[in-house]
Amino acid sequence: MYPMLKPALRRAWRGRNTVQFGVTPAHAVALGPVDIATGSFLELLDGTRGLPLLHEEAHALGLSEHHVRLLLDRLTEAGLLDDPRAAGPEADVLRRRAEVMSRQRPDVASLSVVRPEPGGGLRRMAARREMRVQVRGAGRVGASVASVLSGAGVGRVEVLDGGRAELWDVARGGLPPAAVGERRDVAAGRLVRRSAPGPGPRSRAGGTGPPGDLSGPGRRGSRAEPGTVAPRADRGVDRAGSGGEPPLSLIVVAPRDGLAVYAPPVDTAAPWIASGTPHLYAGVIEATGVVGPLVLPGGTGCAGCLELRRADRDPQWPRMLAQWRSGRRGAVPACDLALATAVAGLTAAHALAFLDGDLPATTGSRWEAALPLLDWRSEPVGPHVDCSCGAAGAADRDRASTRAQPQDTMAG
Repeated sequence: MYPMLKPALRRAWRGRNTVQFGVTPAHAVALGPVDIATGSFLELLDGTRGLPLLHEEAHALGLSEHHVRLLLDRLTEAGLLDDPRAAGPEADVLRRRAEVMSRQRPDVASLSVVRPEPGGGLRRMAARREMRVQVRGAGRVGASVASVLSGAGVGRVEVLDGGRAELWDVARGGLPPAAVGERRDVAAGRLVRRSAPGPGPRSRAGGTGPPGDLSGPGRRGSRAEPGTVAPRADRGVDRAGSGGEPPLSLIVVAPRDGLAVYAPPVDTAAPWIASGTPHLYAGVIEATGVVGPLVLPGGTGCAGCLELRRADRDPQWPRMLAQWRSGRRGAVPACDLALATAVAGLTAAHALAFLDGDLPATTGSRWEAALPLLDWRSEPVGPHVDCSCGAAGAADRDRASTRAQPQDTMAG
C-alpha cells in the first residue's frame, strides 16, 4: 500500500489542532486533534512511500506504530486516503496509458472525492471503459451528451438518429459545421471518437470497439439498496451483447423533437421496459429544458406512468397530445443553444452518476427549467397503478415488506 491524501481535497488548518480537508459542505471533513508531529507526518502521505518506509519516518518524528495505524484507519474511514495502486488490474492498465490518464486526471480526481475507498476513483474510471451507452438523437442535446460521455471515459457510446445534419443541428460541443449534409449517425459517431480520450477497449470477441463505432448494431445520489432495481452494466436490450459488444448499460433518449421527451411515446419505451434497460430522457421543448426521469424498469415510474398521471390531472391531456403528435410541425423547432448545452451537461452528469453506481436525483423524477429565469424544479414521476410496467406493484410489495419487518425496541 502506498497511501496518499486525496489531492483533490484542499487542506486548511481550522485552528492549531484541527485540519479540514475539502472546501464545500458536501465533502469537507475535519480531523483533530492533530499535533505538530502528526501534521508533519500527514505531509509524507503523497503516494511515494510504502507502509514500511512510512513507519520508519514516523518513528523519526516520535510517532508510535500504533499511532500511525490508528491515524491511517481514521483517514481511510473518513474517505481521505487514496492509493491508485489498490484499484485493481484493469485500473493498472489504464494508469499505464499516460496520454489517456492525462486527459482523464481531472475526472479521476473528481471520482476520488465521491468514492471514499482507496483507489475508488481510478477503479470507477476503469469500469466506465467497459460500459456501453446508446444515445437516441443527434441534435443539439443528444450529440453533446454523446460527446461528453465519450470524453468522460465511457468506452462505447452509440448514437442513433436518421436523416442528414442540418445547419440548426450545429452546436458547440455537438455536431460541427463540417457535418452539415452528412448522415446524422455517421457525423455523431465521428464526434464521439474524436471526443474519446483514447482508443476504445477491446470487444469480448477479441476485436476492437472504438467509441461511437456505428458499423454494428448539493448531495450525492443515494445508493441502491438490496432488493431495489439497481444500476447494473448487465441490464440491456441485448443481454448477451451483439458482435462481442457488452450489453447496454443505459439508453439516453434525446430526440430532436422535444415533445417526445416531454410526453414520451409509450410504445417506444415498451422494449426497454420488457428487457429491463434503464433509460434517461432529456431534451428541449419550446423554451423549457427537461432532464429525466431516469427510468429503472419495474422500480420507478415510466413513460406510461407519466402519461396516465397527466391524464388523471387533466382529462383533456390525451386529446391535446394526439393533436400535437399528428399536427403539422414547424420546420425548425425552438431550441435555445445555451439551454440545450445546459440540459446536455446535466444529463451527462446524471448518466455518469448512474453508471458509477449511484441513483441520481432524476431517478423517478423530472427536472425542468424554463427561459428566461432558468429556475430548475423537480417533479416526481411515481408509478401508476394502471400502468403495465409493474412498478406500482413492486412499490406496494416493498412497503408491505417494510411494515412486516420487526421493529427495534428499547428497554426502559
